Amino acid sequence: MSTVIKIENLSKAYQLGNIGTGTISRDLERSWAKLRGKEDPFLKIGEVNNRAIKGTSDVVWSLNDISFNVEQGDALGIIGRNGAGKSTLLKLLSRVTAPTAGKVKIKGRIASLLEVGTGFHPELTGRENIYLNGAILGMRKTEITRRFDEIVDFSGVERYIDTPVKRYSSGMYVRLAFAVAAHLECEIMIIDEVLAVGDAEFQKKCLGKMGDISKGEGRTVLFVSHNMGAVQNLCNKGLILDRGNLGFIGNINLAVNNYITKHLTQSVAKQWEVENAPGNSYAKLRSAKVYNPINDTDDNIDIASGFAVEFIINILTEQLNQLDITYHLVDELGVLVKVASTAFSMEPLYLKESVIKVESTFPANILNQGIYTLSRVLVVKDRGHILTEWNDVLSFEIHPLQSNYLGWQSEKEGVLKLSDLSWKITTDYVD
Repeated sequence: MSTVIKIENLSKAYQLGNIGTGTISRDLERSWAKLRGKEDPFLKIGEVNNRAIKGTSDVVWSLNDISFNVEQGDALGIIGRNGAGKSTLLKLLSRVTAPTAGKVKIKGRIASLLEVGTGFHPELTGRENIYLNGAILGMRKTEITRRFDEIVDFSGVERYIDTPVKRYSSGMYVRLAFAVAAHLECEIMIIDEVLAVGDAEFQKKCLGKMGDISKGEGRTVLFVSHNMGAVQNLCNKGLILDRGNLGFIGNINLAVNNYITKHLTQSVAKQWEVENAPGNSYAKLRSAKVYNPINDTDDNIDIASGFAVEFIINILTEQLNQLDITYHLVDELGVLVKVASTAFSMEPLYLKESVIKVESTFPANILNQGIYTLSRVLVVKDRGHILTEWNDVLSFEIHPLQSNYLGWQSEKEGVLKLSDLSWKITTDYVD
C-alpha cells in the first residue's frame, strides 16, 4: 500500500503567557533571525511539555522531533495522557496550525472533526451549516446535495434541521458535525475525542461508521480516544505520545499494553492539607483511599477480598442542601465498570458546612484482576446539579488468586469475575 501521511522531524513549540518575547530587543532579534532563515533563538530555552511540574521557561514543546508514516487503509489509534500532544498533532495534520520545525506530507483530501461544532455558525440552521461545513471540508455543492438526506438520516436530528444550531445541545452539534465529516468523499479522516460528547448509541454508530470507512472502503482513519477498548476494536495500529515525544508505533494491541504498563501508575491513597486540597467553594477533597476490607491494608487487594473506598470531604456550603457523593469506576481499557452513588443506596442526605467521611464496599468475587481507576468523584446537589468534580483520583490493582500471576493481560477475560451463576440444562428438549 502507498504512504498517505509522512511525518519528518515534526516539532511544535508554544509560547506560554503573552505572545512575544517580552522585550522589544528580543522581538527584533527574533525577526532578524527569521529574515535570515535562521532558527528562532528563543525556542532553544523551551522545555518538555510536562503539565505536572512547574516549568522555568515560557516556551514548551508540545511535539518534539517525531517521525512516522501512515499507510493507505490504516486505522491509527493515537493514545497518550492529557497534554501528551495528541490534539496538537491532529491540528498540524489538519493544517489548523503550522509546525515550528519539520515537514508534514499528505496525499489525499482530509476530513477532520477536532472540536464540537467546528465550522458551524450558531445563527445558521442545521441545513445551512451542512452546506457551510461541507464547503469548508472541501465538498462541492452538488456533492453535498447528493448526500444531504444520508447525512441528515445518520445525524438523527432531522426534526431540528431547519432550527439555528445555537439552540442545539452539544450532543446534537457533534452528531451533525460527524455526519458531515463521515460522508465526505475523502481519503483521510481525523477524529479527536469529540465523540465522547455523544450518547452511547451514537458513539457505537460512529465507531461502526469509522470501521466501515477504514476496513470496507480502504480509507485512512486517525482516531484519538482515552477509551482503549474502542481504540482496539477500531484500529489496526497504535501510536503513543509521551510529553510530546513518540513513545511507540506498531500493532494496536502492543501499543495498548505498552501504554497501560507504563502510564497507569497505581495510587491507592492520597491526602491533602486544607489550603491545597482540590475542590472549590462548595466542597474540598481532603483524602481518598482504596483498601482491603478484610485486613484494612492497601497492598493486598485481590479477587476474593473485594475492596473498600473511603473519602473525607469538607462540605463548605452554609445552607442545608440535599447532597450525594458519586464516583465512576473504570478499568484499564477506559471501559466504565460502575457508577456508584449514595443516591442509589440510601435515603437523601441533607448536609451543610461539615467534614464527612464516605465509605462504600465492593463485595468479593465480583471484579476480575486488572487495574481500576476512580475516574470521577462528584458532589451532587439535589440529584442533578454537580457542585464539584475530581478526576483520576485513585488507581489500584486487583490481583488474581493464582501465585503464578504474569500480569493483567495474561489471564484476564472480561471485567466480571462472577462464577456462581445459576445453570439449568434440559436434555432431550423438544421445541
